[in-house]
Amino acid sequence: MCGRFVITSAPEALRRIFGYVEQPNFPPRHNIAPTQPIPVVVVENGARHFRLMRWGLIPSWVKDPRQFTLLINARSETVLEKPAFKNAIRRRRCLVPADGYYEWQAVNGRKRPFFIYRRDRQPFGLAGLVETWMGPNGEELDTVAVVTCPASRELSVLHPRVPVVIVSDDFARWLDCSEDSGEPVMALMVPPQEGTFAWHEVSTRVNHADNDDPQLLLPITAEERAAEEQPKPAKRPARKAPPVATDDGQGTLF
Repeated sequence: MCGRFVITSAPEALRRIFGYVEQPNFPPRHNIAPTQPIPVVVVENGARHFRLMRWGLIPSWVKDPRQFTLLINARSETVLEKPAFKNAIRRRRCLVPADGYYEWQAVNGRKRPFFIYRRDRQPFGLAGLVETWMGPNGEELDTVAVVTCPASRELSVLHPRVPVVIVSDDFARWLDCSEDSGEPVMALMVPPQEGTFAWHEVSTRVNHADNDDPQLLLPITAEERAAEEQPKPAKRPARKAPPVATDDGQGTLF
């Protein structure tokens, strides 16, 4: 799956690679999490454009998003049939620029995070699907899901699924929705070639979405890992708050 990813390349470098007309300026992100706004590349009126969309697709037919499951990923095997994705795969495909992503592997009964990136350290495009949800009061929300597929042999040691990576030669093909069909891009929804990606273990600080700094990408040392695996001290029970006095009409400062 893909539940956290990273964008660290300079905005102008991403603009050259993905070919959108806008010149956005945005800071590096080291721990992008679901429900946050993420950059996407779409084709509108024959040109590529940079847009910000909420990560977590909401189909247009959903009445109340609060009662709907958060769809951050779409499985490639069922994307043509699933009601949530079958229209988007035909008409609203996008690319999600990324420099890497995180995955968690069970090690000795604990889930350890790994940072996964191209061996050449170049940014890449994740296959995405877009839907615009319209609320009862006319509000609109552009949302996106990242497509995943079964992992290759080498990446399956971390997780059985990986995000679909679209190589630059196939950007135009993925983004072209003029045929109103998902069939032409089914062959693109495959794992990356063996040897394309590398990875290393990182600190569990990445588990908390509030942490967003370059240190998250660094390989964890043996000492740091040992410290993280130390049993945490038991929390002291919270003290009970004193009872609230009944308002006697006099007012109070405490």
